[in-house]
Amino acid sequence: MDKPPKSAYEIALEKLRAQDRARGEEGPAPLTEDQKRRIADARARCQARIAERDILHVDERAKVADDPEALQKLDEQHAAERRRFEAERDREIEAIRRGGGKGSGRSRRSGSS
Repeated sequence: MDKPPKSAYEIALEKLRAQDRARGEEGPAPLTEDQKRRIADARARCQARIAERDILHVDERAKVADDPEALQKLDEQHAAERRRFEAERDREIEAIRRGGGKGSGRSRRSGSS
C-alpha cells in the first residue's frame, strides 16, 4: 500500500469527474499566466476601490453622526456601492476566464459610475 486511503470527498470528486467525462463535458480549462495576472489585477483594483470608499464612508459618517436616519441611508448606500464593485469585479474575472489569453476584447474604463 503506497497510497493512503482516499477521503469521501476525493472519491466523490472522482465520481463526478468520471460522470462529466462520460457525458463529454470537460472541467474548466486551466488558466494561463496572463489570465492569472489579469485576475489578480482585477481583484487588487476592486480591493483598492473598496478601501477608498471605506475611508470616505468613515468621513461621511462623521459628518452626519447626529442623524440616525442619515446614518442608516449612508450605510445602505455604502453597502450597495460595495456590492456593485464586487459584482463588477466578478464580471471582469468571468470575462477574463472566458476570454482566454491576452486581449479579451473588452476594455476597462476607470472611474466609471
